Amino acid sequence: MAEQFTKGGQDAWYHDRGHWAGYFHTYDNFKVGGPNKQPRRIHIFLPRNYEYSHEHYPVIYMNDGDTAFFPGGAYHKTWNVSGILTRLYLGNQIRKVIVVAICPINRDYEYTHAPVWGSEWGGLEHYSNYVAESVKGFVDSNYRTLPDPYNSMLLGSSHGGLAAFYTATRYPEKFRCVAALSPSFWVGLDSTIDFSLLELSGGFLGSLEYSALLLEGSNTLKDISLQPKIYLDWGLIREGGFHNSFIEERATARGREMRDLLLRDFGYRYNENLFIVEDGIGQHSEESWSGRLENVLKIFFSW
Repeated sequence: MAEQFTKGGQDAWYHDRGHWAGYFHTYDNFKVGGPNKQPRRIHIFLPRNYEYSHEHYPVIYMNDGDTAFFPGGAYHKTWNVSGILTRLYLGNQIRKVIVVAICPINRDYEYTHAPVWGSEWGGLEHYSNYVAESVKGFVDSNYRTLPDPYNSMLLGSSHGGLAAFYTATRYPEKFRCVAALSPSFWVGLDSTIDFSLLELSGGFLGSLEYSALLLEGSNTLKDISLQPKIYLDWGLIREGGFHNSFIEERATARGREMRDLLLRDFGYRYNENLFIVEDGIGQHSEESWSGRLENVLKIFFSW
């Protein structure tokens, strides 16, 4: 069943796929943030009792929203977030949340801040401002949210994980929770020449410590009053193609480097405000990220 409606000046449609955890408001041509903002699709997944409760809810802002609930993206796969939330809610393991799944328009461009060989890049500064100001502003104004930064989470994987981390360090007044799965911290470092020429095997092309990612985000990370709570992970499988042998290998190497920098230079503390998972059977895939998501949600939203 689908019903059209308008909220906050944006046309949307209600649809219920029968998930115990909730139902959807989908904006197929969501356009906020000024006349030059290109419309995009956004799925908002609301708790089943949203319409008749008086509760206000934490919000997860998820990159790669086209794979969050439905098969999509380059490989037509999904995280199955609705199924994961159903299991957690039935077990009373986490608070109920609103999920805002933001579908990309030009993924490579929007989710990168530095050059990537053979790809468009450089739109992350604008994208992060769009999420922090326009998308979050709309959601907080039109839904019953807990709008404070401690109840506002950024979530993503691969380039989407990089974008989540970048946005959290640029907008600490908006977000103090970030989960970056298999994050592309290697962008701008190991990405400036043809990947096929690289034989890194754990080596580095430049230091993450002096990268644009950390130089621009260090003011947030070094200020104990602004530091976001951070979850990082990566998988250890290297067979099965380029995504595991190079991209996940780089996510692992740079993820470990980021972990060490956060602990050494920024005063982060294991299992207090920094959570690290190395998945021995993890690959660079939606199946692996979905498999680790339950743990992520328990870390941030347990009772």
